[in-house]
Amino acid sequence: MKYWLMKSEPTAFSIDDLARRGTEPWDGVRNYQARNYLRQMRVGDQAFFYHSNCAEPAIVGLVEVVTEAYPDPSQFDPDSPYFDPKSSREAPRWSLVEVRFERKLARPITLRELKADPALAGLALLQRGHRLSVMPVTPAQWRHILALE
Repeated sequence: MKYWLMKSEPTAFSIDDLARRGTEPWDGVRNYQARNYLRQMRVGDQAFFYHSNCAEPAIVGLVEVVTEAYPDPSQFDPDSPYFDPKSSREAPRWSLVEVRFERKLARPITLRELKADPALAGLALLQRGHRLSVMPVTPAQWRHILALE
């Protein structure tokens, strides 16, 4: 099993939205490295759900990957904000996985708190210029962050 962190702006899609829906495709990823991480995900992998670009960015919940990566249909839809005219059904550029809500954390673990923790200095989220919406988390980082809850 691998561990991940998946970012979403809560005004676009929040942990509460996922809790209501249960399972949802993680679509709209349009960065090649983030897409490559999606393609590495396997059913059963776990991810932190992170609220970004908000008053208090934080890890707010846990999700489970419930499908392997497959082509993101929004890339083919001209009415979608994620449409990619250079992508074709024969050679799709973009992928998604579906995730299932597991639970909200007992309390949000804020970006400020993560940055202040020396044990998390290597966390991809905290690296300068690292703005990916999907990134790996090591097993040690996963356990440490959960222990902060």
